[in-house]
Amino acid sequence: MNALGRLWYRFWQQMAFVVFVFVFGLRVYHRHRFPRTGGVLVVANHQSYLDPMLAAAGMPRPLHPMARESLFRFAPFAWLIRSLHAFPVERGTADLGAVREALRRLRGGAVVLMFPEGTRTRDGSVGPLHGGPVAIAARAGVPIVPMVIDGAFEAWPRARRLPRPCPIRVACGRPVAVSGPAAKDAQRVAAGLREQIIALQAELRGRKMR
Repeated sequence: MNALGRLWYRFWQQMAFVVFVFVFGLRVYHRHRFPRTGGVLVVANHQSYLDPMLAAAGMPRPLHPMARESLFRFAPFAWLIRSLHAFPVERGTADLGAVREALRRLRGGAVVLMFPEGTRTRDGSVGPLHGGPVAIAARAGVPIVPMVIDGAFEAWPRARRLPRPCPIRVACGRPVAVSGPAAKDAQRVAAGLREQIIALQAELRGRKMR
């Protein structure tokens, strides 16, 4: 990324962070767990349309979201999200082009963001995680950082046309290495990541009650 690209991303990241703090009281926890260098795959739960921006707003490094292909059909919006490092994936298919692009970016040292539930939650809970992202991380030779977004479901559930102010919290889990034997059982690793995300969600909800 050139200097202009870094400034452009930083501008939008800071704008989003200010808006989210003002509207949703956004707080971000455990940023110190985020690797400072090298390729990283972030896997997060999926609560609302706000999630890619919420995931990126407080992070120390730019995130490259894998986003559903339909978001790229409106040219001006496609230009904007591509300029902020998003790239398309066709959901419900084995999109080898998206996999190759994710591998290329990870091997180049980028931070790729995926939502392995595959779709937004219907009730706020964390659904089963697909093992595909684990296999991608293993092939790229990068760690996985689990991330939880909590409160976005209350702010913008499926049934609402527009979001409403609700407290939102984001937290990073501990990096998980998927090389060696761990890479041979992607679904087991995915289940472990889900457990860590659920534990993070419980931690954040405990903080809200204090």
